[in-house]
Amino acid sequence: MQLDIHEILNHLPHRYPFVLIDRVIDLKLNEEITAIKNVTINEPFFPGHFPYHPVMPGVLIVEAMAQAAAVLSFKTMNVLPSEDSVYYFAGIDNVRFKKPVSPGDQLLLNVKIDRVLKGIWKYKAQAKVDDQIVAEAEMMCILKNIQK
Repeated sequence: MQLDIHEILNHLPHRYPFVLIDRVIDLKLNEEITAIKNVTINEPFFPGHFPYHPVMPGVLIVEAMAQAAAVLSFKTMNVLPSEDSVYYFAGIDNVRFKKPVSPGDQLLLNVKIDRVLKGIWKYKAQAKVDDQIVAEAEMMCILKNIQK
């Protein structure tokens, strides 16, 4: 299954400038997702990170992997995000950054569900540029109802 940006926005609570996936090129419910983030010089973080040598912040690469995980989870649960809930990080382990990501790169994000237990989703995630791993992590997320 593939998703364009309109479908992604239906399955993510994030909005500009914090939407960090552009397209889903493969999604297998309850298994894995492969998504793309096109990295451009127009990203709002590049003027400050770093003006003389633009590099995508590692935490945003992890966030892009988490957003792909959220889309996978919402699609798997067959629910849409709402104003009554938030999809939070519950933990991030074994994060490794292997290579910098620069304007013009295309991040290929692959996230696999490792397990789901008591509402906590655990994933194994990897980001690649040109078939080279640039980052990897094990992540845990949970959907929480919020009080208004």
